[in-house]
Amino acid sequence: MLTGKEIAQVAGVSQATVSRVVQGSTRVSDESRRRVEEAMATFGYVPNAQARAMRTQRSGAIGVVAGEFTNPWYPVMMYALSREITQAGLRVSFWVSDGDNSEQAAIEAIRSKLIDGLVFTTATRESQSLRAALEMGLPVVLVNRSLEGVTSDRVTGDNLAGGAAVADYFLAHGRTDAAVVGGGSWASTGRERREGFTQRFAEAGFPLTEAHQPETPFTHDAGLEAGRALLRQDPPQAVFCTTDVVAFGVIDAALEHGLRVPEDLWVAGYDDIPMSAWKALNLTTVRQPIDEMAEVALKILLNRIGDNAAPIQQERFTPELVVRGSTSHMPTTPDG
Repeated sequence: MLTGKEIAQVAGVSQATVSRVVQGSTRVSDESRRRVEEAMATFGYVPNAQARAMRTQRSGAIGVVAGEFTNPWYPVMMYALSREITQAGLRVSFWVSDGDNSEQAAIEAIRSKLIDGLVFTTATRESQSLRAALEMGLPVVLVNRSLEGVTSDRVTGDNLAGGAAVADYFLAHGRTDAAVVGGGSWASTGRERREGFTQRFAEAGFPLTEAHQPETPFTHDAGLEAGRALLRQDPPQAVFCTTDVVAFGVIDAALEHGLRVPEDLWVAGYDDIPMSAWKALNLTTVRQPIDEMAEVALKILLNRIGDNAAPIQQERFTPELVVRGSTSHMPTTPDG
């Protein structure tokens, strides 16, 4: 097998350039990176991870901590992050924060310095692995959720705007008797989406009653139970759910009560997970640009790894309302 020095000779670059490519550094031109990667692929060059870690004080690995796998949005985000990390020539380790053993494994990796940085997609104040990472001074980027009082880079969607967009859509089509289901104060995503929605209805002169604002976990079963209670007596004209899986539960509750979606009840979700576009579900929802969020999150994390004293970065992406059959395919505005 060729050495790094020999790979440099084949690619026509310096050995330092080969090292930068292996380390995932951004200080390499696209052309030089291409030549080095082609040479490594041609000759099956595999860097010695242990030697590289000792030399650079970096492992070449990025950790991703996720949770709530009952919500298919998170596997989609994890796939996008994995693709970005591997394309950068780095290794990726995944942990699920819902499980005690997995969380402990993440903490051990953090304390053993087996990873160079961490991406959290479902961070909460109770996250032990997040606390361990911050205590160790490990580079961290929060994706999707944000936490007040936690100083770290973050990449989120504009959840207030997303909730407001659904409210504007309902109001534009005369659906003034509405409800919001899902989310709660424990998660910034659900809290902000609810706030954007309820504020818009209050501003329009149609404040939601307390009974029309049930808080639930982000699961189908929770949406089903909340939907059953909400639709039992005097059901609203439209329901906004802060995640798609909760919306699926509300739709099932409507079917149990003999209500037709969308003829009797409009339902909208949030996240635009792949199954939302299935014809059997055909859910109107709010789409987040997952691929762009993953790309920016890794770029920010690599910058943080390179310079842990750099200013904190916060990126917020604008969501998009996607109209489908659960709201009769009505356009976003009455005039189309």
